[in-house]
Order: sequence, then structure tokens, then C-alpha cells
Amino acid sequence: MRSLAQALDALPHGTFYARVKGRRYIATKTQFNDGKSTKLVAEELGGKDYISFNYYRLTTGARLYPCEMSRKKVIAFVLAALPEGAVPQEEA
Repeated sequence: MRSLAQALDALPHGTFYARVKGRRYIATKTQFNDGKSTKLVAEELGGKDYISFNYYRLTTGARLYPCEMSRKKVIAFVLAALPEGAVPQEEA
């Protein structure tokens, strides 16, 4: 089974569409600090689900900070996300 870090690394940078358990999302993955910090925000298209978190790769170990949701929800989303492709610039 892939780790959270591996699954997060496999997601494209920038804005993209993804499917999770039959639901479609628009997501944006942004990296900072030479890849040591990652922010991901995803919103379900035609629904109410929302995912937002920060992930830090520290010398003392990785840290996941979900934004007002459970760690379990964030991890399940990242592990299940299947990217569909980049969002055209005029839609992003």
C-alpha cells in the first residue's frame, strides 16, 4: 500500500480534476520551501465536500495538518484520488 507521502507526490502540481469514489473534484496542489511544504485544496464539483490540508516534511518527520476536518478524511482522499488531468487556464 502506498504511503500518504507517495500518494501526495503522485498528484499533479497546480490545478487538476480528480475522482474519488465516483465523485469528481477540482483540486489545487501547491508546494513551498523547496518541496518541504505542500498545500492541497479540493472541492467536490456539484456537491458539498471540501478537502484542505497542509503537509510538512520536517527533519523530525512528516506532519499532516488538516484544516477543520479529520486526518482520516484527508488520508482517505489522498490515497483514493485519481487525477484526470490539468484544468485549462481559463477555468482555473
